[in-house]
Amino acid sequence: MEQEIDLEEVKAAVETLKAGGIILYPTDTVWGIGCDATNEEAVAKVFALKQRSDSKSLITLVADADMLGKYVKVIPEVAINLLEVNDKPMTIIYPGAMGLAPNVVAEDGSAGIRIPMNDFCVEMIRRFRKPIVSTSANISGEPAPAFYEDIPLEIIDAVDWVADPYLEEGATGEPSQIIAVGLHGEIKIIRE
Repeated sequence: MEQEIDLEEVKAAVETLKAGGIILYPTDTVWGIGCDATNEEAVAKVFALKQRSDSKSLITLVADADMLGKYVKVIPEVAINLLEVNDKPMTIIYPGAMGLAPNVVAEDGSAGIRIPMNDFCVEMIRRFRKPIVSTSANISGEPAPAFYEDIPLEIIDAVDWVADPYLEEGATGEPSQIIAVGLHGEIKIIRE
């Protein structure tokens, strides 16, 4: 998907992430609340904002397969095959997460990671040089906001930086599918 990238928006988002702040931004799916996925304090702020139990793990976004390889011990071959044929937003739960904040990783050591199909997100992550958290911009238990106008004001007011709403162009408005993969080719569909 070709999208005009506003480098000033990217720069402002990256500065906020580097400062440990929380951003509100459009992804290839729904609007997300994000932060540095390696910063435990920033991740704790996201849990508090969402009023969500920190026993639930969070999805992380990476720019590309090279970055993915830095945050999981092994990328199972089945995951590589899924990434190659994938044509819609897909989060893969990988075993053996590493280098992420402990409160991003599930109790079993796995992490849900997606390479977004959104030029703004990819450029922001590439320039930030680290993965970012991506959790829906809502209070836990409330509906995920498909578009900017659906985001609760209490979320908008509580974050440190908000992306320009025009950047949501091309988003599906639907959450990503989630697939768990094992080291021996196991696949489990968590959300279609």
